[in-house]
Amino acid sequence: MESPPHHEQSSPAPTTVVEPGFDQRLVQAESVAASVSPRRSHWNWRAIGQRLAYAVAGILVFVLALELLKRGAAGYGHILVGWLNVNSAMSALGFGWLLAYIFLSGSPVAAVAVTFFASGTIDGLQTLTMITGSRLGASFIVLFVGFIYHLRGHRRAASVSIGVLALLTTAAIYLPALALGYWLLSSQWVGIVHASASSPLSSVIDLFIDPIVAFIARMAPEWLLLVIGALTLPGAFSLLDRSIPDIPGGQSVFGHAGQLLYRPLAMFLLGAAITSFTLSVSVSLSMLVPLTVRGVIRRENALPYIMGANITTFIDTLIAALIVGGSAAFTIVLIEMVCVTFFSLLALLCYRPFARTLLELQEFIVRSPLHLTGFLAIVLIVPLALLFIR
Repeated sequence: MESPPHHEQSSPAPTTVVEPGFDQRLVQAESVAASVSPRRSHWNWRAIGQRLAYAVAGILVFVLALELLKRGAAGYGHILVGWLNVNSAMSALGFGWLLAYIFLSGSPVAAVAVTFFASGTIDGLQTLTMITGSRLGASFIVLFVGFIYHLRGHRRAASVSIGVLALLTTAAIYLPALALGYWLLSSQWVGIVHASASSPLSSVIDLFIDPIVAFIARMAPEWLLLVIGALTLPGAFSLLDRSIPDIPGGQSVFGHAGQLLYRPLAMFLLGAAITSFTLSVSVSLSMLVPLTVRGVIRRENALPYIMGANITTFIDTLIAALIVGGSAAFTIVLIEMVCVTFFSLLALLCYRPFARTLLELQEFIVRSPLHLTGFLAIVLIVPLALLFIR
């Protein structure tokens, strides 16, 4: 008996998944934020407690690692201060920028700038540019942390891109703010703001971390602090990884709280609040690396967070300026803080074109190792070139 003809079942044609552009992602984010409704769920309080414990331990170990790196690098930074000759506003900008690379933080460099001003080593305009350079260089720690995260097995684009975005966002806000602040100071439109303070400001985390760092610093030389800090970072990331849940549904899993992650103003205020608490933009911005890699925060949502963090990072510098340099130094730092706030709010008002431009530039930089190498060369060569402008 003749068997029926066998008809070969045709397989569906492969489809190509196209990554949505920035505008499409932003529209999707806004629709999710508007449509997410709270749902009843059974909370596993034990699991939540464990994740909170991992998060607290991870943050403390992370801050400890950064402080050890900063303390170890500080000794070599002071050697550099001794033999470099800074005698112009542009060389002060490059000097502060490079010194922040060495210190792996902007606040110590800003404090050095205020001390130089108080001693008459540099003038007010050089102090302004040196503080700006310290903030530009401070964002490099995010790229450094992202690279370490990449070495732990994460994709390069996901782990390094947030560091590139932090550098681009900081430059986009601080450079025009520097121009405005420079004009205000040089034209003497702003008088001296008289204020007073009795003691420097310290964060709550410092109460736990400083004694540990001081103990290790007494037992180990500066070069060993760098090694210990670098070896401690992977342990901090491991703890933070355990604290972040897998989120198959994106930010919508958080209900109403997840909606805030889509709103630029909310993220702006969040970045400002976290930096006010830690008093370290290095810590608050570096925390974005594991959060973006794990999908908790998207890169387009991190932009306003970075802007907010870059404003409140001036709090400790304001207090230090007032104590060390008096009202004149306080006025210089206050002018820069006001100018940075002005351009940050302006960017929030024009958020779509501002974010689109920076995100497209960031995607271009991380697209290939050649582009990323060129970008790294630029952020190293530019401050070096500025240093020799007399």
